[in-house]
Amino acid sequence: MLVKFFLLLRASGIPVTPPEFLSLLEALAAGLGESNAERFYHLARTCLVKDERHYDRFDLAFARHFRGALDAFEELSRELPPDWLERLAERNLTEAEKAEIQSLGGWDALMETLRKRLEEQKGRHEGGSRWIGTAGTSPFGAHGYNPEGVRIGQQSSRNHSAVKVWDRREFANLDDGVELGTRNMKIALRRLRRFARRGAATEFALGDTIDATARSGGWLDIKMLPERRNVVKVLLLIDVGGSMDPYAQLCAELFSAARSEFKHLEQYYFHNFLYERLWRDNRRRGGTEKPTLEVLRTYPSDYKLVLVGDATMSPYEITHAGGSVEHMNPEAGRVWLARLLAAFPRFAWLNPQPRRAWHHTASIELTRELLDGRMYPLTLAGLDEAIDALK
Repeated sequence: MLVKFFLLLRASGIPVTPPEFLSLLEALAAGLGESNAERFYHLARTCLVKDERHYDRFDLAFARHFRGALDAFEELSRELPPDWLERLAERNLTEAEKAEIQSLGGWDALMETLRKRLEEQKGRHEGGSRWIGTAGTSPFGAHGYNPEGVRIGQQSSRNHSAVKVWDRREFANLDDGVELGTRNMKIALRRLRRFARRGAATEFALGDTIDATARSGGWLDIKMLPERRNVVKVLLLIDVGGSMDPYAQLCAELFSAARSEFKHLEQYYFHNFLYERLWRDNRRRGGTEKPTLEVLRTYPSDYKLVLVGDATMSPYEITHAGGSVEHMNPEAGRVWLARLLAAFPRFAWLNPQPRRAWHHTASIELTRELLDGRMYPLTLAGLDEAIDALK
């Protein structure tokens, strides 16, 4: 049973190795994780999963492999969790019995009846057809049956009654295939940070002070050193408007995360593709325009160039002079992109569209070609790939 579980984890994309599987077997042989299924779940996850981004995949694989296998768990356990014992009281109704149970007659009647039950009911109820409870035919509660009810206090459907913690998907947002929130972006961007001690000696150096004091025969000799600072510099160019409108919130979260992680961050905006002008303000109004050539001359080549956009447009906007939808650009967009890439050799393009959709759009494929393939999806895994390219 456990060997099949190990193979399922590998098939699910979790990089579990034989030594980790042997560690789990050793822990079980030592008596760990055998008292109940939940403890076994946590033990297995601890032994087999090295990265929290894979917790959700582990949960899904665990649920798939052990769902309904309560009897199989008896080989590992000496007792059942109390809530599992409570669920033994659930009624198993035949189809004929289910057909006899009537709904209350629609949403309004259901909500009004629920309000009355909440006012009237004073305690826990089990197995009935009226009150809010468990294991009955009431339209309100958990682990029962009703053709039209309100589920209260139950994480998943009754069909999954042998699955507990791992069916709750607590770690879904950590999966490296999901789009990012600000918190996850901050965690991912920290891989790009690089610290160095620069500036005046303003930070107390405890280790050096102890060493110097000892060498001076006990006379206090205080040592100071420069503060450690993140020295990575980032030039962030973000596409706004048009097809990027659905991703405005995601781009705002990326900017917020980058601003908190990098002291040296310069951001500009463009529409669809790079041309002779960029904007400081995402509304591209109020005199915030700046010539792209001036940007190229302002920032040195040690800046990391990060471009964010869906690259979805007419291919003429990339390949032809005058191809821009907003103005008559004297030079093609591909010319300006080439200049930027030459000025900033460490670069990456983040695309909020799923990677699987890229090959359906000619402009995305063309942009990827111009970037030598350095386009990455705006997910946790994609951001990790981009950071590797920027180092």
